[in-house]
Amino acid sequence: MQPAVRTNLTESAAESVRLEIVNGRWAIGERIPNEATLTEMLSVSRGTVREAVRALVSQGFLETRQGSGTYVRSAVDTAGTLSRVKRAGLRDQWEARAALDIEAARLAAIRHTPADIALMRRLLAQRGTPADGGREAFARRDIAFHKAVVAASGNRAMVEIYDFFSAAIIETIQSTLAGDVSEPDAKAHEAIVDGVASGDPDIAAAAVRTFMAPVLLELDRLLSQ
Repeated sequence: MQPAVRTNLTESAAESVRLEIVNGRWAIGERIPNEATLTEMLSVSRGTVREAVRALVSQGFLETRQGSGTYVRSAVDTAGTLSRVKRAGLRDQWEARAALDIEAARLAAIRHTPADIALMRRLLAQRGTPADGGREAFARRDIAFHKAVVAASGNRAMVEIYDFFSAAIIETIQSTLAGDVSEPDAKAHEAIVDGVASGDPDIAAAAVRTFMAPVLLELDRLLSQ
């Protein structure tokens, strides 16, 4: 492990430990060296090590156990992954979003409750237009609708993944409102609800494909210019 050299020693120390975790120096569930040892390894003060560990705990890499020590909780760099998703092209983001939305709609058609459908219709009614409070507020209302469809799938892992992608998806929606690509209208959104409510997974999936298709085609056109 390299000594911390950045101006922000806490950030540098946390990054050094994070890289060791991601690279497998300590296995999941393994206790990392104590504070004194890390202080020596990183060539920083105990206070800096303490703050670095706290940062990694908050990020989900580490967990502290009272009277036992600090253990590796996860080696998955979720922050880095989300950052890379945000840097992906708009076409790639829309394809990823379409894959999630299509499968979520299929499952929602099978598993939804009347309350799920009522919530979707209420959120769709509240969605409004970009003129209602600005583009950012509109994007958040729009994503709330789509997240309700995903929640109706009953698949907890899919819900968590969709939550993870929400920031990138919101930016994607905002990009479609920038003038170059049109946002699907209320009718296209209503078709998704109707598809889910039909109870037929193929109808629900087709509604999402129809919803996504014009945007993907327009993106292809713009990117080919």
